[in-house]
Amino acid sequence: MAVWDRIVAGLAKTRRALADGFHGALGASPRGRVVSFEDLEAALIQADIGVRTTERLLTELKRSGDHEEGAVRKRLREVIAATLRPAVDTQPQTARPLVVLAVGVNGVGKTTTVAKLAARARSEGRSVLLAACDTFRAAAIEQLRVWGDRLGVDVVHQQPGSDPAAVAFDAVTAAKARGIDVVFIDSAGRLHTKHSLMDELAKVKRVIAKAEPGAPHEILLVLDATVGQNGLSQARAFHAALGVTGVVVTKVDGTSKGGIVLSVVEELGVPVKWLGLGESADALVPFDADAFAEGLVGATASSAGPLG
Repeated sequence: MAVWDRIVAGLAKTRRALADGFHGALGASPRGRVVSFEDLEAALIQADIGVRTTERLLTELKRSGDHEEGAVRKRLREVIAATLRPAVDTQPQTARPLVVLAVGVNGVGKTTTVAKLAARARSEGRSVLLAACDTFRAAAIEQLRVWGDRLGVDVVHQQPGSDPAAVAFDAVTAAKARGIDVVFIDSAGRLHTKHSLMDELAKVKRVIAKAEPGAPHEILLVLDATVGQNGLSQARAFHAALGVTGVVVTKVDGTSKGGIVLSVVEELGVPVKWLGLGESADALVPFDADAFAEGLVGATASSAGPLG
């Protein structure tokens, strides 16, 4: 299945939720079905697109002057794609080793995401080193080691309770010595409201820069789509503390709250780089703004419903 089709399929639950609300926003007119923007507003917020983003979308839709269902749906898809497109990062990273730090709260799928990114890099012929910097949980270190064995990739780790910054420093230093192409650093999950833990993560970033000036070259915030608007609070805190360079949204296929992506892009202006659409190693796909817009709104009217 092509990436476009996988994104559209992965957003099926969100699309159906929006379709139900959109259907309730339709009324009759001599020309056909017209949209009640008040009801559409509720449908968009229900899909976790967020109040501020919803208001801007509705302003754009009303400006066209055509309130018929087909025209509104087409315009909505265009506006969503336009909102997301500038945040798609197309700039190649040329650093070697490229140092990628994955951050986020507990349970969002950071370790699995790091493993999937490593698998993708390996498939592209690049050499990879993993760093197990979640030293709070022995299980996290072992999980990354299992992935490393599966992928044929070395994992730099220390004993549970070790300083995560020291592990990151060792990993980057080892990558430089071995001529490794990419280092993926798996950090411990932490509540974005715990300032001491966020300070520790900022220390990891500083120590990485001592090992390799200019690193980390990528700071990827991993967000769980199922948490909806709480993900926006997480994004604000991590971006303020670290300067996030990109977002990975996981569990998109398991939720009706995929609209959170728009809120994050609208507020932070950082690119969404990857979408998690399942558990397999190849279930992390590059973000595509047009496919995402179609996945939310649908392509054409069908018997499945106005947004089917």
